[in-house]
Amino acid sequence: MKIGRITLSDRASRGDYADLSGPEIERVVRDRFVDEIDWVRIVLPDEADQLAAALRRLADEEHCHLIITTGGTGPMPRDVTPEATRTVLEKELPGFGEAMRRASFATVPTSILSRATAGTRGTSLIVNLPGRPAAIAVCLAPLLPAIAEAIDHLAGFRPQLAPSGVVCAPVS
Repeated sequence: MKIGRITLSDRASRGDYADLSGPEIERVVRDRFVDEIDWVRIVLPDEADQLAAALRRLADEEHCHLIITTGGTGPMPRDVTPEATRTVLEKELPGFGEAMRRASFATVPTSILSRATAGTRGTSLIVNLPGRPAAIAVCLAPLLPAIAEAIDHLAGFRPQLAPSGVVCAPVS
């Protein structure tokens, strides 16, 4: 299975600090998917045109089955991930964003400020996640069964999940 992950962060893209969210995505996915994974890793500034170009490349040229973004989903002026994502989607799947907000709300009431979305482009599933590393496991882990199902519909194979008893804990 081929997965692209894009971290949107002005500061991480400049090297001001390390990207912690991207590696956390990989940890959560590795904990639950049994399949061998080929990762394509990208760190970008919060620029809509650069994100849209990267999403098109990962879907159309790299043929990633899954593309996960992290960051840029809030209400700040530089948060442009959902808008950039929508420009490349063929079909939007708003249930992913709804599920993430629902999973987070009990412990993080401000999670309703997230505008994260998901959708398809060709045979790729694209999912926006929040940028905080601690939010990755909370938001991504519950989506993995639906992600496996979507990949089956889009790419014609179903990634295998580890038994559901495996729990992904956020990195502190």
